[in-house]
Amino acid sequence: MPRLANSVLRSLRNDIPIDFVILSVLKIPAKSSEGFLRFLCPFCSEFNSAINPKTNLARCFRCNKNFNPIDLVIADRGLPFRGAVQTLLPFLPSTKDQEPP
Repeated sequence: MPRLANSVLRSLRNDIPIDFVILSVLKIPAKSSEGFLRFLCPFCSEFNSAINPKTNLARCFRCNKNFNPIDLVIADRGLPFRGAVQTLLPFLPSTKDQEPP
């Protein structure tokens, strides 16, 4: 896999919603509790977790792990960084409708 531009990596991190990654890409067991999406942490297997849609991050409060979409794929699937990126690339929002700078 050729080197990806920083803008692509940033987009993988910020533009693919973390709840979509949890529910649709990885299909991690999850539930809504107290108005928050709780997911089964891939490290400690507890539901003491939440996501923050504003920052597009997830956190397990039991084992104190933070996840962005790439980190979550690495943790859940046991993939190296490049494998996680390849998993997420098909879900990257299309930029073909945007005009070039």
